[in-house]
Order: sequence, then C-alpha cells, then structure tokens
Amino acid sequence: MSEREARLAQLRRLADSLLPRLADLTEQICLIPAPTYHEAERARWVARALEERGLAVEVDDLPNVYARRPGSGRGATLMLAAHTDTVFPPGTPITVERSDGVLTGPGIGDNSLGVAGLLVLVDLLEAAGITTPGDVLLVANVGEEGLGNLRGIKAAVDRFEPELGGVIAVEGHNLGRVTHIAVGSKRIRVTVTGPGGHSWGAFGEPSAIHELAGIVQEISMIPVPLQPKTTYNVGLIEGGVSVNTIAPHASAVIDMRSTDPDRLAWLAQEVTRIVERRRTDRVSTEIEVLGERPAGSVPPSSPLVRLTVEVLEQLGFQPELNASSTDANIPIARGIPAVCVGLSHGVRAHRTDEQIEIAPAAVGLVQLALIAERFVGEARGSGGVDGERPSR
Repeated sequence: MSEREARLAQLRRLADSLLPRLADLTEQICLIPAPTYHEAERARWVARALEERGLAVEVDDLPNVYARRPGSGRGATLMLAAHTDTVFPPGTPITVERSDGVLTGPGIGDNSLGVAGLLVLVDLLEAAGITTPGDVLLVANVGEEGLGNLRGIKAAVDRFEPELGGVIAVEGHNLGRVTHIAVGSKRIRVTVTGPGGHSWGAFGEPSAIHELAGIVQEISMIPVPLQPKTTYNVGLIEGGVSVNTIAPHASAVIDMRSTDPDRLAWLAQEVTRIVERRRTDRVSTEIEVLGERPAGSVPPSSPLVRLTVEVLEQLGFQPELNASSTDANIPIARGIPAVCVGLSHGVRAHRTDEQIEIAPAAVGLVQLALIAERFVGEARGSGGVDGERPSR
C-alpha cells in the first residue's frame, strides 16, 4: 500500500467514526427553522458549535457566521461556504425521522447536512492532524435560496476577496458533481395598470390582464439559444378584481437564466423592450428587479477544478462536471476560482419529505479534507475564470 493509499484509508476510517456525530448535528440544525431572511437562530447555534471547536468566531449583521482555521502560511485562503437558509416559509412544521441510514425532513440535505459538514470537517482535520497550506475560512452564510439573492456569499466575498485563492460551496446533495459553471439569473416582476371598469358598461377599456397576457405571449416567442443554454419562465401571475370587472392591475414574476452573462443581458433587454412597447397613455407598465445572480464559468483546466476532480477520482467516482445556480456564482463572476460540491446522496430536495443518506457523507467529508489539505491556490486575473466581473 502506497503512502497516499494509507493516508486515504486513515481518513476514511476517521470519517466513518464521525458519522454518528454528523447525523446528530444535521438533525439538530434541521430542527432550527431558517427561512430565507430568518436565519438568525440557526446562525447563533452554528456559531456556538464552531466556538466549541476552539475557533475564533464572528457573526455579522446578516447574519453570516465566520470561523478561521489557520494554515501553515504556504498557500492562499480557501473559503468553504454552506448556506443556512431553507426554502420553507415561517411556520412550516419540522420533524426529522431516521430510518435505515436515511434522514428525512424539510431542508435536511439542502442544506442542514452541508452546514453540519463544516463542523465535522473541523473535527476530521484535527483528528487526522492535517495542517492546510493556507487558512481554511468556514462560512455559514444566509440568503442562498430564492429571493435571498446570494446576499450572504456576496458579503463574505466582499469582505475576504483580497486573500481568497478559491471558494468551495458545500451542499448536502450531489456527491460526485463538480459545479464549475454558474447559471446566472435575473428575476423581475412586471406590473401592468389600466383604468379598470365594468365588464359590460366599460367594454373596450384596456384590461391590465389582457395587456399582461400579450406581454407573456411575446416573451414566449423570444428565440433563445440552446447553447449557451438560455431560458425564461413566467412562474407567477396575479391580478384582477372580479369576473365582471375589467382588470385595473395585473402582475407576473419572470425568471430568466443563462450560463453566459452576455446572453442573459440580451434576454433581459428583449423582455424590457416588450414590456415598454405595451406602455400607452391608458396603460402603464413597470419592471421591478427582484433578484440577480451573475453567470460565468471556471474552465476544467483550472487547478481547483482539476484538484476536485482528482480527489473524487481517487475516492472512486467518475466526476460529473455541470452547471447550476449556487453560492459559487458570486466568486466565479468575480474572477475567483470556485466550485460547488456535495456531501452525500438524497432525493426530494425542496420538499418537506426530503431525504439524505448518511453513510456516503463519510466520503463527502474526506473529499473536503483532501481538497483543503492539497489546495495551495492559483494565480488570478490571468484569464483562468470566464465571466463578467460585476461593478462593486
């Protein structure tokens, strides 16, 4: 057995021994409600758990939780970020069930396991006696889901950008995937307002619903490219007063996405033109931006992507390189090498009966430990990351 194989076997034994602790922490985290914009209680709990591991911890106003594990000084800082928020609204009943190595509960894998993984990673690094080349910056951040608009990871990158050599977004699901392409998005609300009136007596007056329907129809005719993949979706429509009232108001929430920042900007401009063309002296149209996520990509040749792939291959995976919208969007778009990885396998994400497997998470933890142990950093600003760098 080679030295590397022996080291891997040691890490796997240690990670296996930590699985009961990981399961307990995952359950405890899940039982703390954390809807987007309501993460404070969970943040306080995570901060205490990190302090118990001997780390200096800070909680900002958002509240993001930050903890630093010092390295040897031979490498750049590696940020590991796991989001604390869930998709479920306040008041959602939360229970966690355990059966045959599976945990079931709302947000159990997305992202209670991810947050618990940060805590147990510290335990694994200590137990294995690993001193990383650079500092490992652990971040439990808010606002990844829905209209949280990635505000937590934005704040974290704003604060630590000058020292960052790389960022890894940690999710509970999708062990074996390496997300290196950031799917950008722009989400807007289009509101149409008209004079209204009685459906019989004022027939002929413009209806806000009719005008909005015309806008939606025109949007559905926009010819978007298959590559780079670019999409739109009208996900919510509201409006009107009654069946016999000409609608004085109507609105639609629209989601636009692309892996290419230029295509995303083009699509948003096309939608804006359609909305503005429907504006008259009798009908007003307005656009409200609800959220924006930048697009971009890290090439497979990037040292961080290569390292992540190499580690997964060493652990027996055939890694899947893919595109998604994650916390990694922000560092990728700013020219910082970043990927998103998973800790285990699960099903039914974003449902109250979501499930996650515990046993594979031992491999997920080893994955993080090996990346942290081997990550030195790479040169930035040399064309290694593709995508727009947004204004600050």
